[in-house]
Amino acid sequence: MNEQRVGLLGATSLVGECLIRKLIENHWHISAFSRQHITTAANHPQITWQQFATMDSAKVCNESDKIRAWLCVAPIWVLPGHFDLLSAYGAQRIIVLSSTSRFTKNTSSDPGERKIAQQLIKSEELLQTWAAAHEVECVILRPTLIYGYGRDKNIAEIAQFIRRFGFFPLFGSASGLRQPIHVEDVAAACYAVLSRENLSRRTYNLSGEETLTYRAMVERVFAAMHRTPRMLTVPLWLFRIATWGLRWLPKYRNWTTAMAERMNQDLKFDCSKAKRELDFLPRSFKLTAQDLPDQH
Repeated sequence: MNEQRVGLLGATSLVGECLIRKLIENHWHISAFSRQHITTAANHPQITWQQFATMDSAKVCNESDKIRAWLCVAPIWVLPGHFDLLSAYGAQRIIVLSSTSRFTKNTSSDPGERKIAQQLIKSEELLQTWAAAHEVECVILRPTLIYGYGRDKNIAEIAQFIRRFGFFPLFGSASGLRQPIHVEDVAAACYAVLSRENLSRRTYNLSGEETLTYRAMVERVFAAMHRTPRMLTVPLWLFRIATWGLRWLPKYRNWTTAMAERMNQDLKFDCSKAKRELDFLPRSFKLTAQDLPDQH
């Protein structure tokens, strides 16, 4: 029996850590690549850790060193910088994580958010062009709002704000629809693509099973924290002033007025294609204590 080998870019990310557990459970050997220093990374006989700064892809020459299948859960815009690495390792398949933000932030009032959307769009196009030119099977997954283990930048930030200030600010009715997706379900979708053949040049939107309003989503965070919901509805001009002030606090540096505006926009995506072709079965939005950030 041939050894199942996979290259993993973004191995120390939250999705990467979930993927590593799933890959180990299914007897894959993982070549895990990371920008971070790897001495603190989890050791396991099925994992070979490599740090970009200390490696030379030009030295990959033996057939035994080749890695045909790859997963990229690092930010997709860093991937074009690793195309030579993938070619050196003889990549034949790659599954890449992008984001539905390529759609939702493309018309944002915030220039920084529009830039992120353009980075996602351009990176997807570069990947698809490179994959076609090198005859590499390519699948792109676009999750919605990811949460889990208190380490995401979505639900965890809401919880941290509530813990610090005792309330959460909302703009207007905050009736925009959301489909939060647990990080384990994102990892499961990545693995589902890896374990299937003949899925080349596909894209899939990934969303959580439950659709709820932004206000209801925040209420669920309060409930998970065993707190009575305290939400303050504020006008946009006041939100603008507040976000300017919050930017002096590192945890809220990325908060923008555009975030408030999106509270009333429906960010809903159809993931029936993923359910049909990948047997994708996401969970409903039921927060547990494990999904909240640690108290410091």
